[in-house]
Amino acid sequence: MKAMLLGFVAIAVIAVGADYTLDQMGFSAAEQGASPSNVRLGD
Repeated sequence: MKAMLLGFVAIAVIAVGADYTLDQMGFSAAEQGASPSNVRLGD
């Protein structure tokens, strides 16, 4: 039981750290999807 809880805590720490790191590097969903060059206007 202790190992499972430690695993859950580790997953949460990794997820929060990755979110913060990627946001600081400019890889957030808002920055990746808000570019005018990514718009498709038709075929």
